[in-house]
Amino acid sequence: MTISLTALGWDTDRAAHLRRIRTDQRPGRVARVDRGVCTVLTEAGPVRASTGGALLAAAVRDATRLPGVGDWVLLCAWPDGRVTVEVVLPRRTALIRRTAGKDASGQLLAANLDVAAVVEPVHPAPDAARIERLLSLVHESGARPLVVLTKTDLAADPAAVARQLAALAPGVPVLPVSAEHGTGLEALRAEVGPGRTLGLLGPSGAGKSSLVNALVSAVVMPTQAIRRVDGKGRHTTTWRALVPLPGGGAVVDTPGVRAVGLLDGATGLDRAFADIADLAASCRYGDCRHEAEPGCAVRAALDAGALTARRYDSWRRLQREVAHETRRRSTRPTRVSRATRRTPHPR
Repeated sequence: MTISLTALGWDTDRAAHLRRIRTDQRPGRVARVDRGVCTVLTEAGPVRASTGGALLAAAVRDATRLPGVGDWVLLCAWPDGRVTVEVVLPRRTALIRRTAGKDASGQLLAANLDVAAVVEPVHPAPDAARIERLLSLVHESGARPLVVLTKTDLAADPAAVARQLAALAPGVPVLPVSAEHGTGLEALRAEVGPGRTLGLLGPSGAGKSSLVNALVSAVVMPTQAIRRVDGKGRHTTTWRALVPLPGGGAVVDTPGVRAVGLLDGATGLDRAFADIADLAASCRYGDCRHEAEPGCAVRAALDAGALTARRYDSWRRLQREVAHETRRRSTRPTRVSRATRRTPHPR
């Protein structure tokens, strides 16, 4: 099976980078990672490749250096038949969340997305706080954000729900779609095409896999119906996968996310809450904490009803989370260096 790398996003800039490093290693794009073994799409077809030693060494301090879904990589074929990923080419965008646990590390969800869609089901009701959190993550990634409102066939007035969500996503398009009925899909298809990659991010049961199947016009991802009573679904996709589209381009499906922690993503947070960031810029004092200071434009908007208490609380909560993670990441190297100094040299 031949694959057009150009259709997947390989372009003149990436080709020029390959010429600059003067290597005979062949390029490909990671479609899936299973326990460190990558499925890489190449001109000659899919290839299974393990991770090279240099990348494994670099990942000891930063796991995001490992190849992930959407990465463009360089492959080395060895005389014994092994194939290894030796280089991860520079990422143009990277969707990274904080991992669970005490260490302030990150996990790569997908790389080189042109558009990243926050997928939210209309039933039983969209989760405003989740949408705001995921949009902060997308804004920080560098990809173009999008909100996709799914299962609109279950809503009496999906346009009204879409308008409500637009208030949570300043400047971000909101697309109501129904994969089951095929409505709204043309607007989503317009976001992806030859050389472009669309990523889908959202909770389990939101309909991400159904959207992939609709875009590909074939059943390539497993799906399961949600319970009509409470709208909840089971995890049907347990891996991240890049799926090429028939007309060019690709879509990345991700497992349903239960929790998404933010790293030091102040820029993404400001963009996701652009309405509040604009208000904060008008506060009397540059170091305003937006609590009880005089001349606080944010509190004034809150008191006047122009800003809802729910959105204000969500913004403040994410601000505290980002500030905490930024402090943790800034102190981690210090702790490592101190531990290193205390370790005696072997005799």
